Amino acid sequence: MTSITRRIRRAAAVAVALAAGSSLALPATATAHSGHASAPSGSAGSTVDSAPLVKGLYQSAYSERNNVLWATAAVGRPPVTNSSLLKVDPSTLKVEATYTPPVTNEETGAVEAVYGVAVDDEHNTVWTTNTRDNSVAVYSQRTGKHLASLPGVNHAREIVVDEKHDLVWASGFGDGTVVAFDTRTYKEKKRVTVEGASPAGLAVNEKTGAAYATDLKNDRIIEITPKGESPRFIPVGDGPISVALSKDGRTAYTTDQAAGALSVVDLRAGAVTKTVPTGAGALSVATDRRSGHVLVANRTPGNITVVDPRQGTVVETLATGANPNHVQVTDGTAYAVDKSGSGPEGQDQVHRIGLGS
Repeated sequence: MTSITRRIRRAAAVAVALAAGSSLALPATATAHSGHASAPSGSAGSTVDSAPLVKGLYQSAYSERNNVLWATAAVGRPPVTNSSLLKVDPSTLKVEATYTPPVTNEETGAVEAVYGVAVDDEHNTVWTTNTRDNSVAVYSQRTGKHLASLPGVNHAREIVVDEKHDLVWASGFGDGTVVAFDTRTYKEKKRVTVEGASPAGLAVNEKTGAAYATDLKNDRIIEITPKGESPRFIPVGDGPISVALSKDGRTAYTTDQAAGALSVVDLRAGAVTKTVPTGAGALSVATDRRSGHVLVANRTPGNITVVDPRQGTVVETLATGANPNHVQVTDGTAYAVDKSGSGPEGQDQVHRIGLGS
């Protein structure tokens, strides 16, 4: 691949990372429908149940403590006036409650729109990135009340909780920062700035306290350890936008959006060991710790690829709506949200995937 082609692909990946949705509408109910995924002959395939939620879905996070799926939605460019934090029943895929972020501008009606999301079950809170407001926010899982807004995260994109160390990490895509906040006091605990970087996806190893951010512009992982004086850089594939870790924390997986592939990364060696093509616009990645498989949401073909990272092979392809935006896995069940607009009122969809063996 020529350097010009790489620059074009990377520019397209950055554009997708910066893109926002359109309008937002809340349905009264959501009706699930079932489907099946393609799988190799002789294997137990996964099942997919889908339901429309709202327009402008971005990410979701599952709370084991409350058996709730939290989802974020935001529509349009500033001033963003339509945004919601949704409390979804993971069994029925229906919205149980809708919480509107606080208004930031009375004149325009702009709200502190929510995009990235993570749950802290230890403290019963849910954290969001407020990308347009360069901040992160904290909400109560019990009541949905907005508890705090924490500024200073430029174009905050993704957020991840380390319950063991009482930290939440946020990526500042706009200025090369990765910031950690105390999940009890909400005070900033650590800030690492890498000049010229564009931190996007995040993962944390709760055993070691190490945080990992994908650097979309520079095709690498930024590794931040508790005792390290400076970050370590690990080269990966073209346009890494999301990252997940293996159960033992020794391997990282990045979705390389420009390459349409998954990179399997040996963190000790600091090198890619396998590259697995998954689909154009590979956008989000999650690990099924039960099986060791890795799921990749591929935006362009509208599907999720299940990969065996040890073999470097595709195990299964799961059909979703158009433009899947985020995927996560909890105890053998995956949840994905898309930007398909395929609901009866133009809503985007949530998908619950029972993963096969």
